[in-house]
Formats: sequence, structure tokens, C-alpha cells
Amino acid sequence: MDRRKFLSVLPLSAAALAAGCAKPSGNAQSPASYSPTYFTSAEWAFINATIARLIPEEGEGPGGIATGVPEFIDRQLELPYGHGACFYMKGPFIADAEPSLGYQLRFTPREIYRLGIADANGAAGRLFHKEFAQIETSQQDQLLRQMEHGQLQFEQIPAAVFFAQMLANAREGYFADPQYGGNRHMLAWRWIGFPGARADFTDWIDQAGRRYPYGPVSIAGRT
Repeated sequence: MDRRKFLSVLPLSAAALAAGCAKPSGNAQSPASYSPTYFTSAEWAFINATIARLIPEEGEGPGGIATGVPEFIDRQLELPYGHGACFYMKGPFIADAEPSLGYQLRFTPREIYRLGIADANGAAGRLFHKEFAQIETSQQDQLLRQMEHGQLQFEQIPAAVFFAQMLANAREGYFADPQYGGNRHMLAWRWIGFPGARADFTDWIDQAGRRYPYGPVSIAGRT
């Protein structure tokens, strides 16, 4: 996936900004020391492999693993957001509804991940005789592309829905405040020159094309 296209629009973090649906949970940890609380070991391997392809280390800017995106996703799934506490989850569910009618499945985000990972590993097994995290990166890209365009037939959940969920949460984790587990050391903010939670940067709003000269500040006041 082209990094510049991926980052062309910086979405607000729906998970992190929904009132009462996401809260910081402890201090962010290094990728090596973090132990997932929701994902199983096999699911954790899948998430790390997927994020490494959605936001790869090569090219401009930090990668998704270095910035703690998998940790962000795992934390969100244990919070009210992951349980769908702020979603309307009642039927009827219309399978062929227009996009304007909104989400039409009975699954919470954490259920989407659990079922989607199982289906994705099943597809990888049928095509390449290994789980997703164990196949070649070119094969992972192939499967992700097919998932994105709904070209894979999953048993439990639409492949495109699962891919869209992962992509949205990956973007959120990459640019969220570090207290949510992602954007470790504010690497993503530093890369794009975003000031973060600085009290005042109005002098720079109208200086288009000029790089912001000061480093970002997190909500917790870290620089």
C-alpha cells in the first residue's frame, strides 16, 4: 500500500474521540514488552503482520510497529469502544443497505477482529497452507488487497468490512495521542510536523509550506 496515499487524509480518531468510549489505560509500553490483553497469541501475530504491511517500516516516516499501532488496537478493544457501547447495535440489519444507512452488522469491533482474523487465517491456509503471519509479505499484500476489494469470501464476516475496520483503527492508532498506546514517542506527529497539544501555535496556521519548528507536545505534557 502506498504510504503517501494512505496518509493523504488524516482522519480524526473515532475511537479516541467518542465521548466515554475510549480512555487511556496505563502507560504505553515498548513493542517488545507489551502483552496483549484481548488478542490471543495467534491473533496478535496476525495483527502485527497486518500492521507491518498497512504502515510498513520502509519508505518515509515511521512504521506502524515502531509507533505501537497494534498496542493501540488491543487497548481499544478492551474499552467500551471495542464492546460497541457507543454504537447502535439493534436490528433490523439490512444486508444490501445503502452506505448512507450506516453500519448493518450485529458484531462489535472486538467481534469483527476475532471473526475476521479467523477467516483471514483460514483463507491464507487454503491458498498458501500457512497462517497469514507465516506467509511471504508479497502474499500478505495479495490477501489484504483482495480483502479490501471484497474479492475473498469469508465464512463469518464480509472481508471488506474486516479490512475497513483494521485500516480505520490503524490510522487512528498512528496519529492518536500516545496515552492511547499508539504514536509512540510522538513519532508520527514529529514526522508530519504536527504540534500536538501545544497551548498556542496560532502564529503558524497561515504559514503554508513552512515547517513547524518546534516538536509536538502530548496531552500529558511530554515533549
